[in-house]
Amino acid sequence: MKKQLLLTWFCCFLALTGWAQAPKQDFSKITLVIHGGAGTITRKNMTPEREKAYQEVLNQALQTGFAVLKKGGSSLDAVEATVRVMEDSPLFNAGKGAVFTNEGRNELDAAIMDGKTRKAGAIASVTTIRNPISTARAVMEKSEHVMMIGSGAEKFAKEQGQTLVDPGYFRTETRFQQLQRAKDKEKPTLDHSDTTSSLNNGENIFTEGKKFGTVGAVALDAYGNLAAATSTGGMTNKRYGRVGDAPIIGAGTYADNGTCAVSATGHGEFFIRSVVAYDIAAIMKYKNASVKKAAEEVVNDKLVTFGGEGGVIALDRNGNFAMPFNSEGMYRGYINQKKSEVLIYKN
Repeated sequence: MKKQLLLTWFCCFLALTGWAQAPKQDFSKITLVIHGGAGTITRKNMTPEREKAYQEVLNQALQTGFAVLKKGGSSLDAVEATVRVMEDSPLFNAGKGAVFTNEGRNELDAAIMDGKTRKAGAIASVTTIRNPISTARAVMEKSEHVMMIGSGAEKFAKEQGQTLVDPGYFRTETRFQQLQRAKDKEKPTLDHSDTTSSLNNGENIFTEGKKFGTVGAVALDAYGNLAAATSTGGMTNKRYGRVGDAPIIGAGTYADNGTCAVSATGHGEFFIRSVVAYDIAAIMKYKNASVKKAAEEVVNDKLVTFGGEGGVIALDRNGNFAMPFNSEGMYRGYINQKKSEVLIYKN
């Protein structure tokens, strides 16, 4: 009788402490997919130096995020760590090296979303936050809100102990000259739309033509949870506090364990109007489509109909992923237990 009582008590103890309900881990499907912008990125005008520079940073981002997943870390931790690598690189239009507004400022946007809870956090039009993606996560986890903008977001970041920098930290001479050329033409440009390439002593290395430099990551962790993160400097020569799709949940960023995690890069106005990220998830849910079919339908069919250019990365709970784009190229890569690869061109 005593043994039975002890067994009952022990079972109750396990249940109350959660030991008996510890989630199982499955490392066989852990996956990380990234993008670093889309546009007229072609072999014809790509130098070996530029290609190597982009490949190195993209590989670093993949390895950084996947190291988190391999240790049993969450998909949220993985996408945040991954995006921070790209925010810290002047090669991308996010964080360091972000494009300039018409007023000569670097205004940054970012968003992150948890596929398990569908909680999300986003910030927009900030100028002093070194890693916007980390502050977006703080909005999600440390506030009751989804989005904060401008000085309010920066005040919140300071209260949360986020790293703040002088606005000059984001400046690169190549981006500044890009603004001057855009002003001469007096029209906004998407990252950059000229044929000038520059090495700037290694400070900044650009490819030719029009490029959407938003960065993003989607991940699946060992617990089966998805997450998505996106960060951007927006549009060169933009005015009037313009905000694109990256921080808009459902447009440039979305995650739901029941369907997929999505991060987008492209002409933001079209991605907002088409609600691109959520539309992919909705097609999967209501038409029972695969992540590949859903993503390709939205990017290569629906988005094209509206005149939108760019691409997405999308990942489902089984580790299946898609990286469709309707531009000439897209900086992208993936890593799982079987393979790691960085890609740039269409073919």
